[in-house]
Amino acid sequence: MFVKINGKKEDIQETTLGALLKSKKIEPQMVSVELNDQMIDRENINDTLLQKGDSLEFLFFMGGGSGLS
Repeated sequence: MFVKINGKKEDIQETTLGALLKSKKIEPQMVSVELNDQMIDRENINDTLLQKGDSLEFLFFMGGGSGLS
């Protein structure tokens, strides 16, 4: 089925958000996910069903600092 991930159309086979993250080797604790403009709670990732035409945004946490001493 086709969905949009970060603005790009992709053909995926996975039917749950958890399976999609696993197939992309994305650790759920390192990303926030927005599905059709709604933030998904981490505890619901594995049970969240995906449907044709869904729009997903993956927001990754980046480490680092400001460089200020």
